[in-house]
Amino acid sequence: MAADTDLETMFSIARGLKSSYVRDEAEDPWTNSPFAWIRTRPSRQVGKIGEQLVAEWCKQKGFIVTKSGDSECDLVINGHRVEVKFSTLWESGVYTFQQVRDQNYEYAIFLGISPFAAHGWFISKKVLKLHVIGHLPQHAGKAGLDTFWLTFPASNPPSWLIPFGGALAETYKVMSQTIAGC
Repeated sequence: MAADTDLETMFSIARGLKSSYVRDEAEDPWTNSPFAWIRTRPSRQVGKIGEQLVAEWCKQKGFIVTKSGDSECDLVINGHRVEVKFSTLWESGVYTFQQVRDQNYEYAIFLGISPFAAHGWFISKKVLKLHVIGHLPQHAGKAGLDTFWLTFPASNPPSWLIPFGGALAETYKVMSQTIAGC
């Protein structure tokens, strides 16, 4: 069987281009991370995975968790309506929590996942309105009036956010003090 020189040429070109698009595994901080698979999922699934991570973590911490039953928030935790925002660490070292809206929820949990760390913040909607909603539009124009985002270096969250979590143990402490026993 004769060799297909055009195919061999295409293989060679593809190998040459690969380094421009795919990070060498030895350089990829996500290599061997238990969270790496999440980054391979389509964006429409990533948010749902974030909700599931939060729901299961909260259940294991003893909170009563149910789905909200509507699109105004994601979960009901100990009787409180909670919106979940999820971000994996971007290559630039930031967490970016998108699509923050003024909907029917009392609290939001922001869950940030790094290759070998997880961070969380449990924030009241009142605080979000002081710092994010109405202040940090995600889009220009009319869409910018209802959709907001929060982006910051994972190693340096804004000072106003610090009292609401950081390490997951701190997030749990804030949640316990805020909504436990309801």
